[in-house]
Amino acid sequence: MKRTTLIPLIVACSLFMENMDSTILATSLPQIAADLGENPLALKLALTSYLVSLAVFIPVSGWVADRYGSRTVFAWAICVFVTGAMLSGASSSLEGFVGARFLQGMGGAMMVPVGRLVLIRSVAKGELVAALNLLTIPALMGPLLGPPIGGLITQYAHWRWIFYINVPTGILGLWLVLKYIPNVREENNPPLDFAGFLLSGIGLSVLMLGLSTLGGHLMPKGASFACMGLGAAVLALYVRHALRRERPALLDLRLLARASFFNGVGVGNMFRMSAGSLPFLLPLMLQIGFGMSPFHAGLVVAVSTVGVLMMKPITIAALKHWGFQRAMTVNCVLFSTMVALCATFDASTPYWLMGGILFISGCARSLQFTSLHALSFGELKPEEMSRATSFAAMAQRLSQSIGIAIAAYVLEIASTAHGHETLQANDFWPAFLVMGAFALAPVYWHARMPRDIGAELSGFRGVQPRGSGKGGV
Repeated sequence: MKRTTLIPLIVACSLFMENMDSTILATSLPQIAADLGENPLALKLALTSYLVSLAVFIPVSGWVADRYGSRTVFAWAICVFVTGAMLSGASSSLEGFVGARFLQGMGGAMMVPVGRLVLIRSVAKGELVAALNLLTIPALMGPLLGPPIGGLITQYAHWRWIFYINVPTGILGLWLVLKYIPNVREENNPPLDFAGFLLSGIGLSVLMLGLSTLGGHLMPKGASFACMGLGAAVLALYVRHALRRERPALLDLRLLARASFFNGVGVGNMFRMSAGSLPFLLPLMLQIGFGMSPFHAGLVVAVSTVGVLMMKPITIAALKHWGFQRAMTVNCVLFSTMVALCATFDASTPYWLMGGILFISGCARSLQFTSLHALSFGELKPEEMSRATSFAAMAQRLSQSIGIAIAAYVLEIASTAHGHETLQANDFWPAFLVMGAFALAPVYWHARMPRDIGAELSGFRGVQPRGSGKGGV
C-alpha cells in the first residue's frame, strides 16, 4: 500500500479511537458508579475531566509538533492515550478514575490535531481532498458506534474492557506511526506563549473542577465555589495578558471581534453546551429512570447520530437555499424544541416516538454544527486560520464540558427538591428544559445577523442587490 494512502488511514484510525472514547463511556456510567461506590452523577467528572484536558492541550499541540517533530509527538500522544486508558480501566476510586481520564485527554489532545497536521504535510495537494474525506468517516462512526458498543461491553463483559480494548489498537497504531509517518518539523517555530498557556490551562482546569464538583462530589461545596472564583480570576488575568500582547496570544481573543467567528464560536457554544449534555443525560435517564439495559440504552442514544449521518448530504443544499442566518435561527428553535420534548419521556413512551424525536434532534444538530464550523472561518485571513482552528477546537470541548456540568447540577437540585436519595425518572425533566433553553439562547444573535452573511460560502442568493429585481429602479 502506498504511503500516501496509508498515512490517511493511520490518522483516521487515531481519530476513530479518540471519537469512540468520547462517547463509549456514557452508557456505562451507572455500572462504573456502582463498582466505585459513587453516585452516578459524580461520574460526570470522568467526562468533564477528559474534555477539559482536550481543551487545555489542543491549542498547544501544533506548536509542540513543530518543535519536536510530528512523528515524535504523534507516537508519544498514542502512548499517553493508551496509558490513560489502562489506568482508567484499573481505577478503583473516583479520584484515580478522574485523574486517569485527564491523562487520557492529554494524549487525545495531541493525537488528533497532530494527526491532521501530519496528513496535510504528507499528502500531495491533488490527493488532499480525498485524504481529508477519509477523516470524516471515523469522526461520524465513532459517536454512532460508541454508545451501543459501550453498552454491549458493559452488559456482557465488564466496563473495564471499554478502556482495555484501546491497548491492542494503540500498539498497532504506534508501530504504524513509527514506520510510516515522517518526522516533519518547522524550522522557524516562534516562541511558545508559555505564560498564556499556564494562565489559560490553570484557569480552565480550576474553573471546571469547581463547576463539576458543585454537587458535593470529590470536595465540599465551599471548595467548589472557591475553585470557580480562583479559575475565573486566573482566566481574567489571561484575557489581560492576551489583549496586551503585540503578537497573537495562544488563544487569540481578538478573533471574536469578527461577526462570523463570534456567532460561530462565541454564541454557537451555547448550542454546543446543550448538544454536549445529551450523551450524558439520555443514558442515565434510560437506564436509571426507565430500567433499560446498557446495550438497549446505547442503541436508543445512537439514533440521534443516525440523524446526523442522514443530514450530512443535505446540509449544503439547505444552506444554499436558506442561507446561514435563516437556517441557523430556525434550526436553534427546532433543536431546542426536540431537547425540551425529551423532558416528556417516561417508561411508557413508545420507542418510535422517542427515536423520532432523537432522530430529528440529530438532523438539527448536524446542520447547526456544520453551519457554525463553516461560518466561524468565513471572514478570516489565511494567516489567522491556525489560531482560529485551535481556539474553536478548545471552545468546543470546553462548551461540552460546561454543558455536562450544568446538566448534572440541575439533576442534583431536582433530586434534592424531590426528596430522593438516588436519581429517579422524574428528576430528569428540569435538566432537559434547562438545556433546551441553552440551545434556544443563540436565536437572539443569529436573527440579528445579516441575511447574506457567509453567502460566498453557502452560495445563498436569497437577498438581491438594491435596485435589482421587481420594483427596482
